[in-house]
Amino acid sequence: MIEIDGSYLEGGGQILRTATALSVITRKPIHTYNIRKKRKNPGLATQHLLGIRSLAQLCHANLKGDKLGSQEIVFAPGEIKISTPLEIKIPTAASITLLLQSLIPPSLFAKNSVEIKFIGGATDTFFSPTIDHFRYVFLRFLEKMGAKVEIKILRRGFYPKGGAKVWAKIYPCKKLKPLILEEKGGLEEIEIISGGSKSLQKRKVAERQLYSAIEILKNFKKISQKIESYQTLSPGSQINIMGKFKNTIKGVDKLGERGKLAERVGQEVGQDFLKEVKSPSVLDKFLLDQILPYIALAEGKSKIRIEKLTPHAKTNLWVIEKFLPGRLKPEKDFLASS
Repeated sequence: MIEIDGSYLEGGGQILRTATALSVITRKPIHTYNIRKKRKNPGLATQHLLGIRSLAQLCHANLKGDKLGSQEIVFAPGEIKISTPLEIKIPTAASITLLLQSLIPPSLFAKNSVEIKFIGGATDTFFSPTIDHFRYVFLRFLEKMGAKVEIKILRRGFYPKGGAKVWAKIYPCKKLKPLILEEKGGLEEIEIISGGSKSLQKRKVAERQLYSAIEILKNFKKISQKIESYQTLSPGSQINIMGKFKNTIKGVDKLGERGKLAERVGQEVGQDFLKEVKSPSVLDKFLLDQILPYIALAEGKSKIRIEKLTPHAKTNLWVIEKFLPGRLKPEKDFLASS
């Protein structure tokens, strides 16, 4: 049994998500303790609890310690096998994209496609990727690696009520291809999607976010833009900027906040994107830790240009090493797999 100390480095939920996903794939049982030890409210929150229970259902695992607030679990996986869609009912504004981070890796190794229906939760919430960054940046890298995942948004959800409805389908993948991305190349196009709840339409929140971001990026020639409006239970807004480079795609996102001007949200996301343009890394800073498990599981050697490892990335490397020792090797300016 693999022992996982949930307080290591950043000490958050990423440790649990990666550990349980790799446990299912490698069929190695785990004992995880000090779960989310460094968070304000340590232990399993709704998102983490639903994630491990759904994984247990996916692989017929023996799961102990699965209750809200628990700081310790034992997870002993069985065979990945499911014939009916997983239906995950989320009573809070828990992040759907973080739940998908746990569920996609093992689902790729199932014999049949895995369908997941999320009822409730948030598509766009704090401290997690927005659903648009997930769809238009992260999933495009999985496509490069030979994986296919479909996502349909039936209703958006924002904090605090959530109330989203999302359908996902993960197709079996015989093998993951390695990633060779040594240079990002020149910036060829910028795509901006700014959206907000219908209740914010009169204040033109999505438009103000968009135009403020464009003002920051006015020196770039080719910019496509899209404004969206959503029917949601709680008011909210989000903006995503995706940069299409010759060899890669990098994205940044930002959520609207109560008391913060929409113009400021647009300015901040625009400034964040400028940093990604200047950075030599081929992956944006939020994508690196998300893609690490897939690189470790891919057949063949990967080589990816990076600028620096974030605390989340370092933590994920530590977890991956426990299941796939020696597979990933950070080098100067690069991350390579052996």
